[in-house]
Amino acid sequence: MSRLWLLIAAVLMLASCGSRTSSVAPPSPPIGQPVQPGETAASLAVARARLITHPKFGDSDPHPWDGRTPWSYPIHGIDVSRWQGDIDWHRAKAAGISFAYLKATEGGDLADPKFRDHWRGARRAGVKRGAYHYFYFCRPAAEQARWFIRHVPRDSAALPHVLDMEWTPHSRTCTKRPSGSKIRAEADRFLDILEAHYGRRPVLYTTVDFYRDTGIGRLRGTEFWLRSVADHPHVTYPGALWRFWQYTGTGRVPGIEGNVDLNVFGGGPERWLRWSGQI
Repeated sequence: MSRLWLLIAAVLMLASCGSRTSSVAPPSPPIGQPVQPGETAASLAVARARLITHPKFGDSDPHPWDGRTPWSYPIHGIDVSRWQGDIDWHRAKAAGISFAYLKATEGGDLADPKFRDHWRGARRAGVKRGAYHYFYFCRPAAEQARWFIRHVPRDSAALPHVLDMEWTPHSRTCTKRPSGSKIRAEADRFLDILEAHYGRRPVLYTTVDFYRDTGIGRLRGTEFWLRSVADHPHVTYPGALWRFWQYTGTGRVPGIEGNVDLNVFGGGPERWLRWSGQI
């Protein structure tokens, strides 16, 4: 064979090799790591199998629910502060707690003394957790946001954090009731600062009277967590969209002494897994 034909044959062989598709499968994610977007049906099934759905907890002051009950929602969780004391997070998770919101800060100078214990304990037990800030109307939003950031570490696995806004008529230091426009502007400022720092916009928790009095539901691009302990949110907050519903403040959960707030996520298991960053 002439040199020319040898050269042509070599070029064709190289081109053929370069066009082949590798048969080596991409590596699987490490055990314990969340499955990334683009997950297979099998990985979704595995993630869902880890959930305990439709749990029904005790209540020291139960409400006679009509219509759609809290237990018709599959994903339940708690919010806690120093008043719950030490928590057996593994027992709580085994009972069906899928998420927990932990009080971190209040105003611009108070930090919950149990926050770090709760933050670490929930993580060790595999409970999805986020932190919340209780807002006071006697300090600027920017100051309160900095206070929260000082106490709550960045964690890519955490839930979006929460701004708790409600009237404070029983406070010994701050009973101000600013106008709705002022409150909405302050809320927006707080949410913007936390979103810039943590990379995800916080959820806003509120109560029936505060929602009605301030027009806080007009905030754009904000997900809401609504308290409604005597009726479904579609009755208490007509037309409102919500991500979480707090349905009682007197719940009883294994692993927690005394009463605790109980909540549901407004969606099914797959939506929960996606929203919480588990798949």
